[in-house]
Amino acid sequence: MTASTAQSPPSSSTDEPVPPVSYGLSKPVFLVSAGIILVSVVFALLLPGVFNEAISTLNTTVVSSIGWYYVLAVTGFVAFAIVLAVSRMGEIRLGKDGDEPEFSIFSWFAMLFAAGMGIGLVFWGAAEPLTFYSEAGAPPNAASLPDPDRAERALGQTFLHWGLHAWAIYVVVGLAVAYAVHRKGRPVSIRWALEPVLGKRTDSWIGDLIDIIALVGTLFGIATSLGFGVNQIAAGLDHLGVLPNSTTVQVVIIAVVTILATLSAATGVDKGIKILSNLNMGLAALLLITVLILGPTLFLLRDVVSNIGYYLQNFLQLAFQTLPFRGEEGATWINGWTTFYWGWWISWSPFVGVFIARISKGRTVREFILGVLLVPTALTFLWFTIMGGTALYEAVLGGVDFTNAEGGIDANTALFDTFSHLPAGALLSGIAVLLVSIFFITSADSGAFVIDMIAHKGDPNPPRITRIFWACTSGLIAASLIWVGSLSGEASGMTALRSLALLSALPFSVVMIGMCISLWRSLAREVKVIERLELRLRQREFMERYSEEIADQVEAKVEEKVASEMDEQFESRLEDGFGQQFQDQLDQRVHEQVVEHLSTYTGEIQLPPVEDGEAERADEGHVRRRLRNPFTRQS
Repeated sequence: MTASTAQSPPSSSTDEPVPPVSYGLSKPVFLVSAGIILVSVVFALLLPGVFNEAISTLNTTVVSSIGWYYVLAVTGFVAFAIVLAVSRMGEIRLGKDGDEPEFSIFSWFAMLFAAGMGIGLVFWGAAEPLTFYSEAGAPPNAASLPDPDRAERALGQTFLHWGLHAWAIYVVVGLAVAYAVHRKGRPVSIRWALEPVLGKRTDSWIGDLIDIIALVGTLFGIATSLGFGVNQIAAGLDHLGVLPNSTTVQVVIIAVVTILATLSAATGVDKGIKILSNLNMGLAALLLITVLILGPTLFLLRDVVSNIGYYLQNFLQLAFQTLPFRGEEGATWINGWTTFYWGWWISWSPFVGVFIARISKGRTVREFILGVLLVPTALTFLWFTIMGGTALYEAVLGGVDFTNAEGGIDANTALFDTFSHLPAGALLSGIAVLLVSIFFITSADSGAFVIDMIAHKGDPNPPRITRIFWACTSGLIAASLIWVGSLSGEASGMTALRSLALLSALPFSVVMIGMCISLWRSLAREVKVIERLELRLRQREFMERYSEEIADQVEAKVEEKVASEMDEQFESRLEDGFGQQFQDQLDQRVHEQVVEHLSTYTGEIQLPPVEDGEAERADEGHVRRRLRNPFTRQS
């Protein structure tokens, strides 16, 4: 593939000039990533039972050992994002100082929301709150609570998994990449977000390794979400009586949607992805408002206020929850839910972060953080309150039993079971199937776009043929693992997908910590430069406005005071030829007093001292002119 050359934008004042970037296929990144994916798929196809057992065992071992680390790290990302937003670093623009945002607010929110967690919202909207409410799926420290309290805790726990923590992970990656790309003119790739830490090694095998980790993790993370999506589409079609739910139907659905995603990926960000994202937002809003109107409206409005209060009140306790005194039961629950979610979001973060960075040029750091952290979180809370709150209302106050024969909740059908208790339930189920299908497409096409940017050394507009390749690959992974899962006795085939997502997230979490360090160094350096420039500007403005007035007032008093302290033999020594020396000393003392007085007025200004020998070279008129504008006294 022929490499293309594009000139990078001018870097900020704190950076050295950036040479033109030579784009093209990075063979180490492409070949190694494709090799890892190929080996995994072939292993899964040839030895499905061994593959599932090996991956699940490895995942269980890793997760049980590092669950506490995920909890601590992700909560740290939340704190890091908030500190950046409220500090002076938040004023720095992601681009040139005069750049305007490339996309409107609505399109920006639509694209980041659809790419961030669209499929998951539809899949878990009713299923997760119902699971945490059920006795079999409730957190160990909430299982014995009364039904109303357990329902409140169920939504609070759901908010933890889908709220600030999830979006803070995206903020860290997206902001680090956006700063490197738009502010410093680097290519659209993960490695360049670590340049302040790696230095010259950024464009070496270390950088290739970072991009490989990001690329492979992204593919497995997308495949996990596609697996959730296809399960729900198949369950919805079965619920509507259109097609029976089977592995064959799921594989066919993946093939059809992957073709549509490939077509969308081929058109680029400005066309297919943008149009589908806007359509997603409109359709999701329609479904949300319809359920709010047809459901227990007053209850849901009260519930959303109550849920936000519960989340804020219990935020720290939920954020650091590891259930150590619950023994094996507590560890199993945390690893199966909270740790899984943190690993899932981290595995998605290269894809979502690079994508958000790509569409966020021209926004400030504060605008980026508030937009990515708060707005999607608020919409997510609203979604879970209406979908999950409606389901819990039916369960707690309506007496509806959503559990299956084993006492658990079927996540694939929970949303459709909830709609069946509302007017026009079949219509709502049809809209939900359409919505998750479009989310399916936007996740696959935007994921393929981002992966191809990484594989082509950060090319913001990678070749169409390789975009198609990655879109097909993500569908192939999901289809293969679902198929082999059914062959080995796992009906959904999701065990291996979840395990691969968690395993790929571990090394990238270390990369994210490096991103935090790099971003802090870069932004702090810029703030120091800005503060120095502001100080100089204030000095200049002060001098221009007040130097003449202050110098006139001070000079007369100082000259009189200093002159009175001079030797009484001034006149006689003047006759002996030493008068000029005394005059120079007088001028020097007057200047020092004026400088001290002006510095006292500003509280900040530190003016340079008179250079050695300058007084000897200055006559009375020259000194007086300098005194009237001391700021010009430069070396």
